[in-house]
Amino acid sequence: MLTARMTRQVIDMTLLEAQEGTEYIVSAIDTEDEELDAFLFSLGCYSGQPITLVARRAGGYVVSIKDGRYNIDRQLAAAIRI
Repeated sequence: MLTARMTRQVIDMTLLEAQEGTEYIVSAIDTEDEELDAFLFSLGCYSGQPITLVARRAGGYVVSIKDGRYNIDRQLAAAIRI
């Protein structure tokens, strides 16, 4: 009897390294700034939630979180671990 061995690869990176059009799961928000953390939470961006990088723009990153699209800057994108 043959059995298939499946391995699950865990990728630890920030949203800065994400590919456009790919959905990821937020693993953590890496910031000491409570205001920044509260802002991301208000958008629905917290651990366990899906997030998609829609596009990179000169002014930041366009992301899809829940039912909305948001333009976030590099500092916010760096704080989101996927």
